[in-house]
Amino acid sequence: MAAVRACGFIVFRRLARSTPPQNNIEYLLLQTSYGEHHWTPPKGHVDPGEDDLTTALRETQEEAGLEAKHLRVVEDFAKELRYEVRGKPKEVLYWLAELRDPEATVTLSEEHQDYRWAPLEEACSLAQYKDLQDTLKAAQKHLT
Repeated sequence: MAAVRACGFIVFRRLARSTPPQNNIEYLLLQTSYGEHHWTPPKGHVDPGEDDLTTALRETQEEAGLEAKHLRVVEDFAKELRYEVRGKPKEVLYWLAELRDPEATVTLSEEHQDYRWAPLEEACSLAQYKDLQDTLKAAQKHLT
């Protein structure tokens, strides 16, 4: 059985006013309006004929209202997570992208009911799943 494939971005922003500087990174998490209302970075299923990066950009725009022009993709970071959802294999590929303007507005789709910009520790406690927590920690390590 082929795995369901999804792609997205771990979107982060750097705040100018924080000390120490490694605490100035916040991650965007969206809370789903369905299921267990879990928190995840923007992501979604790959459409037929679509490449992974295009999917990640499209889904980030659909789910958070952030377009490619709002993001600076970190070229040398990508993490693939593999897990099962209701007994079916799923693969999720995350890239890392910085929000160019930390004040840019997030606009949620109907799939989500809330969003939060959270520093690493809070993001990990929201994220719940160990592989997503590990991915967030890897992103933080990459950035600092």
